[in-house]
Amino acid sequence: MNKQRVIPYMVGNYAELVEDYSYFVDKTPYIAMLERVKNPVYLRPRRFGKSMFCSLLNYYYDINTASRFAELFGDTWIGQHPTGKQNSYMILYLNFSSIEVGDNLAQLEHSFRTKCNTLLRYLVNRYAPRFAGLPTIDLNAPVSDNLNQLLYFIQSEQLPPLYVIIDEYDNFANHLITTNQDPFYYALTADDSFLKTFFKTLKEGREQRTIVNVFITGILPITMDDLASAFNVATYLTLDRQFEALTGFTQSEVDHLLDEVYADYGLDPATRPEINALIKNHYDGYHFASHESEPLYNATSLMYFLRELTIYGQPPEFLTDLNLRTDLHWVRRLTGSNPANTENFIETLNTENRIPYNRQLLVTKFRLSQFFTPTFYPISFFYLGMLTRLDDFALALPNVNLRKIFAEYFNELHQIDVETRYSDIMSAFLARPNLEQLFAGYWQEYVSQLPEAVFQKMNENFYRITFYELCTRYLSPWFSWHLERSYPQGKSDLEFVGKYHERFANLRWVIEFKYYSNTEFAKFKTTIDQFQLQAEDTIQVNGYAEGLQQEFPRARIERFVIYCVGNQGFRVFAVTG
Repeated sequence: MNKQRVIPYMVGNYAELVEDYSYFVDKTPYIAMLERVKNPVYLRPRRFGKSMFCSLLNYYYDINTASRFAELFGDTWIGQHPTGKQNSYMILYLNFSSIEVGDNLAQLEHSFRTKCNTLLRYLVNRYAPRFAGLPTIDLNAPVSDNLNQLLYFIQSEQLPPLYVIIDEYDNFANHLITTNQDPFYYALTADDSFLKTFFKTLKEGREQRTIVNVFITGILPITMDDLASAFNVATYLTLDRQFEALTGFTQSEVDHLLDEVYADYGLDPATRPEINALIKNHYDGYHFASHESEPLYNATSLMYFLRELTIYGQPPEFLTDLNLRTDLHWVRRLTGSNPANTENFIETLNTENRIPYNRQLLVTKFRLSQFFTPTFYPISFFYLGMLTRLDDFALALPNVNLRKIFAEYFNELHQIDVETRYSDIMSAFLARPNLEQLFAGYWQEYVSQLPEAVFQKMNENFYRITFYELCTRYLSPWFSWHLERSYPQGKSDLEFVGKYHERFANLRWVIEFKYYSNTEFAKFKTTIDQFQLQAEDTIQVNGYAEGLQQEFPRARIERFVIYCVGNQGFRVFAVTG
């Protein structure tokens, strides 16, 4: 019997992935592409697959893993098309995420020195006896001194050069940035700092060719810009279209992965369309190099979903990975010093999901002082992976997961109770699903808590996203939801989807939201109770339902239009005929 493959959730070591017989989305063609790039710097958000690619480079170029090349790469593109440089170098693999910041620069330098010098000593031991005669690495000496000594020995003994990999280069610096420790940060990146001296040594190694290349990953460009005078030989790939999909998954990659998962685990093919729609709505939508490029899936979030699917045969109850949820801490740190501007920014995302931005700021140098200014929020959030390119002039939240997270943050900012007053409403809904009663409970318990100032920016998007976020807290065991799902007739506002393995299977509600300000509604010269369903809205929601029925012939589709009128009230219509 063939061994069943496993989902590599939270796995960052390529050899472990192969040894465990895990699924692998083959990114090895990028290894060949990178050989034409000098000192690449590749920035992507957390949990997007950067560490796995670093590990891939490590095993491909390591001279000590030559005997395992067929085992590790035989089934990959690069295994069938080797570059000739495989297993040719010694590897210095540094991951800065484990370096402790401490309370001052001396403590940070001590942590940096301990971590890096230990790895330099490990390197010498790993590639012995090549380093016979090299003085012992002094764990208390500056890292740049030890590295210089090592590079000089490589040059004098004509040893294979180093391939340097630095993962999360900005991890400890980002902690200083996002906790507003500006003096600490400026000392870290000063001309005479240990960090700048370290990068100068890397540059010298490249010039002497004792270092064949330096591959660097991180999240924010600020630190690299501040280190530019020490390492002004970097090639930035973050916004390069050729390398857009180096991490993250394209649609074709996801389709192929799901084909394999469904076949290997004997999953019911009838559930595939629903699974496809669910993961696309929640995990897809990232555009880094261009809004016209193919959108990307968040790799870690997708693996979280597939792990649950393969273990339990059904999607996870809650579709937001807890590891992604921690990104909310970044939001609090970034915006916490300016509450008024924070509220404005978060409210705009929840009402418009469109934030103007200056494209030039994505490619020009950052100043630390800019990072916390409200006009710079869009750029900061773009690099953190919370906003993505919508068009040439605006950024937006990329998918339902991020929209939920920002709706949660809105509730937190305004101290909206979403925990203690809704159980009876949700219980009644599960006993007898009734959208009008459910929305009435939302209006009575949630909308009634909103501060008056919020209604000045109110629109249908706000009501839709906050209603959706509230429902997910209580109804996720039985339902999933879609926002702005695409059909030939346009994009639906909100859909309730009964999970295929639960009691509301095949139930699909298509809901259109419409909003009128108090002034706009007054023009109808009627009351909310006497307001009538508008013909154009019936046509619109029927169009979505038609597209949905073609896609899911067995679905029991119901159509609704919800009219929200300022802060006065609402009307829910079930559309028939």
